[in-house]
Amino acid sequence: MASRVAVMAIVVDDTAAVEGLNALLHDYADVIIGRMGIPYKKRGVSILSVAIDAPQDVTAALAGKLGNLQGVSVKTAYSNVIYDEK
Repeated sequence: MASRVAVMAIVVDDTAAVEGLNALLHDYADVIIGRMGIPYKKRGVSILSVAIDAPQDVTAALAGKLGNLQGVSVKTAYSNVIYDEK
């Protein structure tokens, strides 16, 4: 199946969403390359970037699930290179 490297930008403005967000990221741990989170206390938000190497439908599924969490916004940027997994 073809795989692409992507990065998700996630903004969390409701701390009640953190437990669900972490649970979803744990469920997709096998395709996550790494993640970085920055709490921005001045504005009351947390900003995360998550690097992923997965088929596009898997990445889109994770983004959709995260975006359905109340207080979470997600945008995904995909690389132009497609890797054929064998």
